Amino acid sequence: MLRFAPIAALAAAVALTACQKQTEPPGTTGVCYNVVPQKDGSLKYFKLVMAPNLETCAANLEAMRIKFLKMGGSQQNIYGAYQSNFLFLQSEGVLTSTTLEGPRFVALVRTGDGRLAIPGAMPMQP
Repeated sequence: MLRFAPIAALAAAVALTACQKQTEPPGTTGVCYNVVPQKDGSLKYFKLVMAPNLETCAANLEAMRIKFLKMGGSQQNIYGAYQSNFLFLQSEGVLTSTTLEGPRFVALVRTGDGRLAIPGAMPMQP
């Protein structure tokens, strides 16, 4: 009976995670949003551009981030949303997730000079 305690604990943790509220982004086709967390915990969505794909949306969010930094802003990490996916622009690159609270996956990485690229698209240095 004691052998099954870790399995029961894992099952309980998974069940609790499944019950937690998951924040999902809008699924509007082709619309790239800048997402701004509010003080009350909600999110505000600002339509940025119409984009044909996630990479174009991420590039536009990155351009916006750089413009704000040049104007004196200090926000290094920003959120975006594109077709039911959240985008997280960070120093490592762009991560994506279907929920705000869920696991994040690499969509784009930064090259040596700071540009964004699809993982594996740039040749490795020897």
